[in-house]
Amino acid sequence: MSETVAALKKACKNDRSYAIMEVCGTHTVSLFRSGVKSLLPANVRLISGPGCPVCVTSQGYIDTALELAQRKEVIIATYGDMLRVPGKNSSLERLKSKGANVVVCYSVRDALRIAKEQPEKEVVFLAVGFETTTPPTAAAILEAEARKIANFSILSGHKLVIPAMNTLLQEGDVPIDGFLCPGHVSIIIGADAYIPIAEKYQKPCVIAGFEPENMLQALLHIVRQTNAIRKQEQKAQVENLYSVAVSAEGNQRANELINKVFSPNDSVWRAMGIIPQSGLDLRAKYEHRDARKRFNVTFGPDHHPKGCRCGEVIQGKIAPIECKLFANPCDPFDPIGPCMVSSEGTCSAWYKYHRR
Repeated sequence: MSETVAALKKACKNDRSYAIMEVCGTHTVSLFRSGVKSLLPANVRLISGPGCPVCVTSQGYIDTALELAQRKEVIIATYGDMLRVPGKNSSLERLKSKGANVVVCYSVRDALRIAKEQPEKEVVFLAVGFETTTPPTAAAILEAEARKIANFSILSGHKLVIPAMNTLLQEGDVPIDGFLCPGHVSIIIGADAYIPIAEKYQKPCVIAGFEPENMLQALLHIVRQTNAIRKQEQKAQVENLYSVAVSAEGNQRANELINKVFSPNDSVWRAMGIIPQSGLDLRAKYEHRDARKRFNVTFGPDHHPKGCRCGEVIQGKIAPIECKLFANPCDPFDPIGPCMVSSEGTCSAWYKYHRR
């Protein structure tokens, strides 16, 4: 690893800066926890992007989930990270303490099992996540159909990564020289999915796993590409340094599942507004399992807690410590925004590893 650090320092030109965005919450945490951030040259700045699925979920979605949780006939099944995300007036955790039927699941199959075991209840699974968690949701929908489990539905908050990257570059509010691309998502969508980003915006896209050496190598490749692009010696490229898990075309079976059950839609991202074709809705054949249609609810406005700058954090516009609420009063024990709640949240990572 020391050789890679030395090569990175040598590659970084003293009169230049390098702004690199990691588009993955797991990368954000791994970069902190492993100490990689402390090894970087001073002119390499890592920017955390919208890579935490809980953090980019709109307040309107959260409030709709809270509304459903208060219905006596409903069981809300959710991943643990969603439990403490504050809504406008409450959270799933608070409602659960008051008697709401909220169950933490480790997989969507847990929710399906609960629906089968309690046919008198309506089980609503909070389907939040990027392409990594979407195939299991799709598989659960198909299984519910095949086994005629009528009381199972989802509140779809699934998001797509590439449209968000496009939006960040189109708006141009944050200077980005290159992307450290997500390992898990790339397993599904494949390395070739980033080619339009690299070609259109001339931004290097390098896919990496989560080991310190692999992440450092990816940063080195981005810096070298950036130098060559600035000299007009080459065009931006997609490089796959995680080929042990990521192929060019991605996981064909997983993508078939997603396309069979879901179709892209315009979706609201926290503080980023509506991003075209960035979310996933159930196709017409399966819309009877859409909790919004089943219970006649809609996603409300994307309001934000007063003073919370989580929306700017997930877009890389500010670092967590630039938010006046960071660490006091907003901390993991009494969070105000989702970036401090989620285990992949940027504010949570800064609080745990980088407060000094």
